[in-house]
Amino acid sequence: MFYYYQEQQLRTQEYIESGILETFVLGAASEQEVKELLFMKAEYPEVNEALQQLEKDIEKLARNLAVEPPSGTWYKIAQEINAVIPHQESSPQVFNRKNDRERPDTEKDKGDQYIEVEGSSSHMRLHKAWRWVFAGVFILGKIFLAFAIYFYLENKHTQQQIQELRTEIRELKNKK
Repeated sequence: MFYYYQEQQLRTQEYIESGILETFVLGAASEQEVKELLFMKAEYPEVNEALQQLEKDIEKLARNLAVEPPSGTWYKIAQEINAVIPHQESSPQVFNRKNDRERPDTEKDKGDQYIEVEGSSSHMRLHKAWRWVFAGVFILGKIFLAFAIYFYLENKHTQQQIQELRTEIRELKNKK
């Protein structure tokens, strides 16, 4: 019996030192590892104690390594949220369905109530795919602009050369 108890303690200690507790606490354990750990935690108090101690240690580590955000960050976040979510000082409206049988008869006669949705934000929201489309159109616009400027300058230079050739031809004709 004593030998069995020592063997169980060795297996439990090996399990604790295997790194599976760390994997579980960091959220990287597989589903099978989680099930196994939960069984071991319920079966062996040493595993439960080691897991609790590890969670405390990681929490301490996170607190010690935490970087405090610059002052005013929470204010900026609140402003962004308030810009996206309009706040109105009105009472909430109730949305009723036609087939709701628990409503009184007076409400059934009113029909469905609609909630007006109006955005007061000055920001435009786009689907992520459209962002790439707009970026592509913007880049193509810059490329076309560069080509237009290049060909404009080339045309101007060519026109200047043609003008110089015409004056040379006139001068040659006048000399004869």
